[in-house]
Amino acid sequence: MPISRNTLLTVYLLTTTSLLSVTAVFAIGSDTAQTSAQPPKAAPIVAPIVAPIVAPIVAVDTASELKNRFRIDHMVDNMTLFVERDYDSGPVIVVLPDGSKMYSDRHPKTVKWAAGITGDIIYIESPMPGPWQLIGKVVPTSTIKKVSKLEIEVQPLPQPLFQGEQIKLVAQLMGDAQRMRLPGLDYLVEWNAHFVSRHKAGDENFAAGDIIVGSYKDNGEDYDERPDDGIFTSNIDIRQPWGDYRFVVQARNNVFDRQVSSLFRLSPRPINVEVITPEDSSMAEWKVMLHVDNSALQLAETHFSFELTGPAGMQVPLIVDGLTQADSELVLPTLIEFGRYKLKGTVATTTVAGREVILDLPEQFFSLTPPPPPLPTAKELAAVAAIAAQKAADEEALAKKDAIFWIVTINVILLILGVLGLVVWRKRQSLAQALAAAELRVQQQKPVKQAPAPSLDDIDLTLPDETDNNN
Repeated sequence: MPISRNTLLTVYLLTTTSLLSVTAVFAIGSDTAQTSAQPPKAAPIVAPIVAPIVAPIVAVDTASELKNRFRIDHMVDNMTLFVERDYDSGPVIVVLPDGSKMYSDRHPKTVKWAAGITGDIIYIESPMPGPWQLIGKVVPTSTIKKVSKLEIEVQPLPQPLFQGEQIKLVAQLMGDAQRMRLPGLDYLVEWNAHFVSRHKAGDENFAAGDIIVGSYKDNGEDYDERPDDGIFTSNIDIRQPWGDYRFVVQARNNVFDRQVSSLFRLSPRPINVEVITPEDSSMAEWKVMLHVDNSALQLAETHFSFELTGPAGMQVPLIVDGLTQADSELVLPTLIEFGRYKLKGTVATTTVAGREVILDLPEQFFSLTPPPPPLPTAKELAAVAAIAAQKAADEEALAKKDAIFWIVTINVILLILGVLGLVVWRKRQSLAQALAAAELRVQQQKPVKQAPAPSLDDIDLTLPDETDNNN
């Protein structure tokens, strides 16, 4: 029986629609994320994840079978491609149906591109219908994931939540309601967790503001069970001031930005540890007072684990369990070495509601100092006074001797200087007199100059002759 044209068209449309519905594509919201100082609008958070997530990976086109080719239908408004490449290879090149190409550093404004060491995340607005192709070192066994809706699911914080809790929280990236899994996705998506204070009067966190408390990783380290399984595990630091907060989780990269938030209260630590200092700090016996809030915790299931460290590499483990009273006293081992000690501990306990928790306790420091020396006796004091008096007398005699020595020395020096000065002065006077006498002799030995004979003009004829005068 021949198949009609309408039947073929219907089968084609159903096949195309099914292919698009099972591909993993991420929708990119047009609104950007709010800053950490201004928490985002509240978004619903999924229920707590109790068992490991085993959601199937999205079934999509296999790259090796289609030679990195895929088709986009005309009904697709936007899409995000998740491409897995060989480690540390260059970003892929996207070839459009009309033959034009897009690169990681050169593409239209409607395209957003995040390139990592193991893959690419590419968001395309209003993609051109038709066959597309990827050029690059795409892993042959990988799949080309095309997704139309993206969201994040975050496990909410339990209540009550206590200061210092060691807590494991998980989150996952969802594409079309399916958990996304891609090798190297941990490097392509940045997760941040914030505690934003609600500034309630009387709370310890009244002026805390926005606190970055950790992130989520899918690297198989710390609390994360397996790398690259699509389950991101937190490393949140709960040692923050107690009070009311908004819990904000953000997942972002160059392509997308998603946030969820919820309200919670961080309760004060229900266990208090205090080192009791003895009246004499040199005593070797020290005690620690343990106080447990039995209105929040079950005493029978509260177990302390301490480690006492001190001088000379001392490390002593201490275990306390089987509590029957809210206030208990722990006697520390006998301390021998003088110096500084540190007591560090954790508590494994159960809340009255039945939730198992582990708490970090604040570190405690104390010092064992040597005892003061005994007071001297009267005889010892007299001996010390005699020694001091003799020492003072010796110092006085030495001072007098030194004074006489310096007085005599200074006087002798002054006398010598005076004599030397007198001798120099006398020599200078004698030299001056000798020079004056020599100059006088030189002047006396010079010949007397003869007066010139007078001329006729100089003779006064009016004067009488000398012979006439004699007559």
